[in-house]
Amino acid sequence: MNGLDLSLILSYASVTFLLVITPGATTAVVVRNALAGGARGGIATASGAALANSMIAIAAGLGLSVLLQRFPVVLFAIRLAGACFLFWLACVNFGRAWQPSATPLDSANRQTVREGSPFRQGLMVNLLNPPIITFYLVLPTFLPPRAGRGAYTVLAAIHVSMAFVVHTAWSVSFATLRALLTRPLARRLLDAAAGVAMLAFSMWTMSKLWTV
Repeated sequence: MNGLDLSLILSYASVTFLLVITPGATTAVVVRNALAGGARGGIATASGAALANSMIAIAAGLGLSVLLQRFPVVLFAIRLAGACFLFWLACVNFGRAWQPSATPLDSANRQTVREGSPFRQGLMVNLLNPPIITFYLVLPTFLPPRAGRGAYTVLAAIHVSMAFVVHTAWSVSFATLRALLTRPLARRLLDAAAGVAMLAFSMWTMSKLWTV
């Protein structure tokens, strides 16, 4: 099938599954929006992330690696923008945790709308996520010699689909916890924890700014 055999696909799928189930910046935003807006908010975030994955896959297939090698400042700018975006989301969460009046679920839903749609947040966090870009730059190493574009498309589709399914599962799982978070203290602690997670991812991304 497009130069791919079953053993290669299974090997690639195993590695990809381990990558997508490992919590990262995208997972933090998906969980955050699932808790604030229910399963719909989480799935919308996952959909935005899936679109971003598809866009990066297409760009990589069209020669993104050549562009980054010729203009490394582009990757630097992506990393910086990603770190700043996550830092902004972290600050928003810390602000919500600090304000008792912002703790009820209906208030959290309105706050999410003001911050931008969950879909847009999922799109941005993945478009500005260096690990996702790196994954698609190294994806061709899984391809056998003389494999065509169809083989690349199959592997990219596996990753996009698998990541969407996992993020959807996170959304549904954490949306069921919303009923336990109606108390202001629980809500504030959750916002603070989400803020810490996104701040950590922001700092990690910032630390990679000058690495090749």
